[in-house]
Amino acid sequence: MRRRGKQNQRQQIFNGIVYSFAVIGVIATVLFFGKLITGRTSSKTTTASKVKRPSIQVELLDINPYSRPGTKLDEVKGVVIHYTANPGSTAQQNRDYFEGLKDSHQTHASSHFVVGLEGEIVQCIPTSEQAYASNKRNVDTVAIECCHPDDSGEFRKSTYDSVVRLTAYICTKYHLSSEDVIRHYDVTGKLCPKYYVEHEDDWNRFKADVAEKLGE
Repeated sequence: MRRRGKQNQRQQIFNGIVYSFAVIGVIATVLFFGKLITGRTSSKTTTASKVKRPSIQVELLDINPYSRPGTKLDEVKGVVIHYTANPGSTAQQNRDYFEGLKDSHQTHASSHFVVGLEGEIVQCIPTSEQAYASNKRNVDTVAIECCHPDDSGEFRKSTYDSVVRLTAYICTKYHLSSEDVIRHYDVTGKLCPKYYVEHEDDWNRFKADVAEKLGE
């Protein structure tokens, strides 16, 4: 009986040791993968946090049926780049044109942001609302109108740099990637933004610059 009791005791000790090692192994595995995942997440968060909000002059349009309908934008799935097609005009002038539509009733048009010739950014509509800019994609995109000095539609460097920064900021805010950045042309086939439709390499460079800002 004593011998059997000692054998049982040894077996229990052995089982306890095996169980302890098994538990330690599981804990170590969980900690390892947890650290790996956390590390990846932290790296992504750190990169995203570098895309700071640029300086934005907020001059919201009055709510009206022609340029700011006040319709809720439930989810942002993309950023659409436009050009004003009005060479030499400023961001403020384009914002004021949108505002004037409530009285002129000339058309339905607007944009969330207008980026000017000197890189200034004017916000016309909250990103929580729809703009009249991108046709069927009004319901799930943020629109950026860009000023340009001449008929080519090419942005000045000051405008270009500011649009890249603003686009990257919006992507960060709404957890988008550079692949979610499109042209008005990609929605309807319209020649907008003109220069970046006619020069595909420059459009690809723009997206690459946004991707670099995002740390992709």
